[in-house]
Amino acid sequence: MASLRDIKSKITSTKKTSQITRAMQMVSASKLNRAEENAKAYVPYMSKIQEVVGAIATGTSDSGHPMLTSRPVKKTAYLVITADRGLAGAYNSNIIRAVSNAITERHASNDEYVILAIGRMGRDFFVKRGSNVIEEVIGLPDQPAFSDIKEIARRAVGMFTDGTYDELYMYYNHFVSAISSEVTEKKVLPLTDIAVETGTTASYEFEPSAEAILEVLLPQYAESLIFGALLDGKASEHASRMSAMKSATDNATDLIGNLTLVYNRARQAAITQEITEIVGGAAAQE
Repeated sequence: MASLRDIKSKITSTKKTSQITRAMQMVSASKLNRAEENAKAYVPYMSKIQEVVGAIATGTSDSGHPMLTSRPVKKTAYLVITADRGLAGAYNSNIIRAVSNAITERHASNDEYVILAIGRMGRDFFVKRGSNVIEEVIGLPDQPAFSDIKEIARRAVGMFTDGTYDELYMYYNHFVSAISSEVTEKKVLPLTDIAVETGTTASYEFEPSAEAILEVLLPQYAESLIFGALLDGKASEHASRMSAMKSATDNATDLIGNLTLVYNRARQAAITQEITEIVGGAAAQE
């Protein structure tokens, strides 16, 4: 049985750990509120640009724009959005597992796909796995701006247009609530079903022409999808970290209670033993 000093030391260290996890929980809760507001504020913009792009794409289906045209798939790109840090429960592992399963099912070798990584955890995993990580962004702020991922979004669209790969899938955690998120796979390019997704019936007149506007809007729309997924993923990350830290704090509280009970029992046993020895010694002298 552990000594009283050892038990007391465990209680003290567990209390310090619970203070840290409680502070991290409160910080994550504060970040979650702002991240959720950012994600919700972005929804109206996404809805409108989907509507406009869908209307143009429907009316110019024969334009032959490479972003609207399917082609034989020789190489696939996966844009993986993870966090830069752990301590977020299953947030990172769920995304990485989903991407790994998709790669295993679809590809026979590493030459058939490339990885674009946003977040250190996903980048490190696929680098160690030997995958071809062609683009990466790490060290993003907790409340990212579009300028933080503008370059990787622009290059992701540009490489598809140039034929570096023939389709682009995006994986991220969709924020459902503070205690729930869903790993989401979204096909970003080609935009072959954009008109079906938007279901728009609005009528627009375009100047100088629908084709010229489409040439500008399509890359912006694809980049907007990436940024919207990042905002959604950040809200999910903060929620997952808040939940993980709350669970850690609750577990530490339970452990402290159990250790305190063990400590009290051991202390009582030690006191009882000392009394017994004193009584025994006194009886021996009579």
